[in-house]
Amino acid sequence: MGATKNEKTSRRDFMAAVAASVAFTAVAGSETLSYAQGSTSPNERLNLGVIGIGPRCTYDLTAMLKFDDIRCIAIADVQESRRNAGKKLVDEAYGDTKLELHQDFREVLDRKDVDAVLIATGDRWHAAASMLAAKAGKDVYSEKPCGITIADCQELADTIHHEKRVFQAGTQRRSVPNFQLAVDMAHSGKLGKVHTLHASVYYPTLDNTWLPAEPTPAPNVVDWNMWLGPAAWRPYNSKYVQGRWRGQWDFDSGARLLDWGAHTVDLCQWANQADDTMPVTYEPHEDKIVCMYANGVKLVIDFLKDPFGNRDPHYTTRLGTCPVRFVGDKGSVETGDEGEILASTEELRKELPDASKRVRGLDVSAHARNFFDCIRSRKMTAANQDVMRRSHIASHAAAIAWILGRKLEINPKTEEFVNDPEANMLRARARRNWAV
Repeated sequence: MGATKNEKTSRRDFMAAVAASVAFTAVAGSETLSYAQGSTSPNERLNLGVIGIGPRCTYDLTAMLKFDDIRCIAIADVQESRRNAGKKLVDEAYGDTKLELHQDFREVLDRKDVDAVLIATGDRWHAAASMLAAKAGKDVYSEKPCGITIADCQELADTIHHEKRVFQAGTQRRSVPNFQLAVDMAHSGKLGKVHTLHASVYYPTLDNTWLPAEPTPAPNVVDWNMWLGPAAWRPYNSKYVQGRWRGQWDFDSGARLLDWGAHTVDLCQWANQADDTMPVTYEPHEDKIVCMYANGVKLVIDFLKDPFGNRDPHYTTRLGTCPVRFVGDKGSVETGDEGEILASTEELRKELPDASKRVRGLDVSAHARNFFDCIRSRKMTAANQDVMRRSHIASHAAAIAWILGRKLEINPKTEEFVNDPEANMLRARARRNWAV
């Protein structure tokens, strides 16, 4: 499949290591309302709690703070410096000091005046925190990847349904105009019969090394136990809490394939009108993973070795991050985060909007608005738990095929690999008991 001998050896060692380890009720008041029963008024305010505030959360929250009908009232983070930065951001936006800080996010979930939560921790916490929030009666906006395993994604979706909560995955490109238009061109028949979809991702990585141990800070400075959460224990190193956890198997998801795949595979799922299913086969190659749907459409997950520089030549560099391409027998369309859309024929180019109307793919405003509006209506969001489940599991299946270095087949209904116990073992990981 294009893997070198050393890569294959490291993957065997990795599998051996895996085998060894796998053993609303409203508060009285004029401004606060619990939406558990769906009784809403457009003028009533929703109170938002934040769980985990780093760079990505700051981007999300900055957009949410602009909504007049939303009030952020609480932030929880295990790092003192980030809690303080979050308070500064919110207090300056509102012009007061009412925001309350928490070290333990469970205190936010216990608050009766919190209607919904924004979860933007590291990947290892997304599913666990989302499920605890749902069980506490909160609606959930979770940054992606929403689960670092197939089992996480399954349990999360099931929990959201069981608790009757509103859920939005942070795959905001479903709410960005250029991606919406490209998908509409696939759905409307303007591309003809769609036969191939391209989703770009980082070149996958598999890292199980530990950084050198450093003295563990006091819990009020960095609560290391809570930072680790359900992930396997390891000694503290300051680089982890500064973002160096990315790419680490214990903390990241799908060999980093979901960093972009949670977006780009999701968009291809949407373009193929496959939100209720996923590709059936996943075959890894040196520079891509080729997946096939039961309807005969091919999904090509392209590896970009340098996502900010040396791109695969069939993508135009000015499209920006997370580019996708949809190909039909009448033409193709491709787009990315810079907002530009490229079409292969003059007839298709006539469908494109003026360049001045571009919205960058990182913008979360419309996606967040969709979430809050659905809290009021109790309708399913643009990137609801079922959409997340299928696109995330497809991405995880592709990553597992790459890790094992062989073609895999999955049953889209049972979400289990066919005749491959080793692959099925990788659908879940042991969870550490973090609760104290």
